[in-house]
Amino acid sequence: MNARPVKHSVTLKGHRTSVSLEDEFWAEFRAIAAAKDMPINALVAEIDAERGMEMGLASAIRLFVLRTLKDRLPKTE
Repeated sequence: MNARPVKHSVTLKGHRTSVSLEDEFWAEFRAIAAAKDMPINALVAEIDAERGMEMGLASAIRLFVLRTLKDRLPKTE
């Protein structure tokens, strides 16, 4: 897998844009979208709507993937 970010095209608000993500993040993001039975573009739009203007879209997607994976871990007390 490529450790450097790779550009991936998505459609957001009717416009094509690119998001640079490492292969591992992109693969996990696609798996999460599939598990939610959502198109990638719909999941990107959901993340975009919640991210705020101070954070880039790629960073918001990485944090979404991280939080989703952490939520799957067993809870420790």
